[in-house]
Amino acid sequence: MNRPIRRIAVGFMVLFCALLANANYIQVFQAPELNARDGNRRVTLDEYARQRGPILVGGTQVAYSVKTNDNLIYLRKYRSPELYGHLTGYYSYIYGRSGIESDQNSVLSGTDDRLFVRRIVDLITNRQPQGGSVQLTINPDAQRAALKGLGDKRGSVVAIEPSTGKVLAMVSQPSYDPNKLSSHDSASITEAWKELTQNNPAEPMQNRATQRRYPPGSTFKLVTSAAALSTGRYRPDTVVPAPAVLDLPQTSRTMNNWQDGLCGSSAQITLSEALATSCNTAYADLGLKLGDKALRDQAEKFGFGTKFLPELGGVSSVFPDELDKPQTALSSIGQYDVAATPLQMAMVTAGIANGGKVMKPYIVGKVNGPDLQPLEITEPEVVSQAVSSSVASQLTQMMVDVVEGPNGTGKPVKIDGVQVAGKTGTAQTTPDRPPFAWFVSFAPADNPKVAVAVVIERADVGRNEISGGKLAAPIAKDVMEAVIGK
Repeated sequence: MNRPIRRIAVGFMVLFCALLANANYIQVFQAPELNARDGNRRVTLDEYARQRGPILVGGTQVAYSVKTNDNLIYLRKYRSPELYGHLTGYYSYIYGRSGIESDQNSVLSGTDDRLFVRRIVDLITNRQPQGGSVQLTINPDAQRAALKGLGDKRGSVVAIEPSTGKVLAMVSQPSYDPNKLSSHDSASITEAWKELTQNNPAEPMQNRATQRRYPPGSTFKLVTSAAALSTGRYRPDTVVPAPAVLDLPQTSRTMNNWQDGLCGSSAQITLSEALATSCNTAYADLGLKLGDKALRDQAEKFGFGTKFLPELGGVSSVFPDELDKPQTALSSIGQYDVAATPLQMAMVTAGIANGGKVMKPYIVGKVNGPDLQPLEITEPEVVSQAVSSSVASQLTQMMVDVVEGPNGTGKPVKIDGVQVAGKTGTAQTTPDRPPFAWFVSFAPADNPKVAVAVVIERADVGRNEISGGKLAAPIAKDVMEAVIGK
């Protein structure tokens, strides 16, 4: 063989090896990524040819598949869509998947690696493949109470089991109907998508509980209180300045209290009284003394800056960097650029309820195979020890005083025979826009079973702490009662 022929032979061998390597790379290494793409019609058609597994709440299938007579074979249906739509997400031939439908797609579609043996058996026995099931942690009574409480008001409710991080309720209003996107009629799907996404200021497809950040207002005073108590220099009975008006340093601006005067009978009150009356000047002065670093560190220990529940599009909450003194004062009462999701404020509340230990929130409790054998059971996971158990105990008593104290702003959340810990909040936005009304709470205070955060976007009853107490607290009360069985 002469040299030119050898060169050509070597060149062909190199090309053949490259082709073989590329084919194996695509089929082995890139296969999961390519199969997961929403635009992969071959995979989609293959999924529609088998019965997709259900998503369950309690013993009820809130997402399930039924057989049809058309080419897609199976149709995805959603029970109580406005109640669970933001959790299940949608399963659409045109627009792909979202929520749990997306996050748990491999199990629901039956393609998960843990179902490999099952798929082999199905192939040998010529049995139709099936998907596994996903069990959510949601308490259906609490979920219904949250939706009923919000009614037609824009906002969100999140309830967490403090000791585990299990999400017991998560409602976002307005909601949407994923059945309209799971239809097999392309024209109707496209029309429904336009109605939901184009020029719709209500943004019904956004899960406000995990995807929207709000100024937390006075509910953030819990974080400021935690930072103060953790220094050891403050106790609930420590007397702090609480003037009617606070001069903000480095500026000509001042800060007033929502009461338009003193928070108590004098310009000095205890830290516990400052929380009960939601005294702005007391907490702004406290924030200035602590400094922005201490506030930021404490916020991050509660979870600020970290994304939770990515399967539901979770975004991180924010405590801003590089604050000057006026900005620090405003941030200490949950204003300026402080921004938190309802999930985050539920985590702050749950962390206090759980002796200072913040648990990672989760919404998928168990994943089963088609034979109902468990594939995965979620185990509780600690995020951080945000405060010591002694500080958590002090904060709990301060929150109880918010509800039961003579001047507390949280009286509407009282439950007969149950001690409740709570905190109101009203977050200002712009002068021409109604504020956001907040309420966070947990119960029973001495043996917490549930922690709740409620936010309502348009608090039209006034720009003070009455907003949180009057609008949001009754919703939190109904959710807590649903969980503890009152």
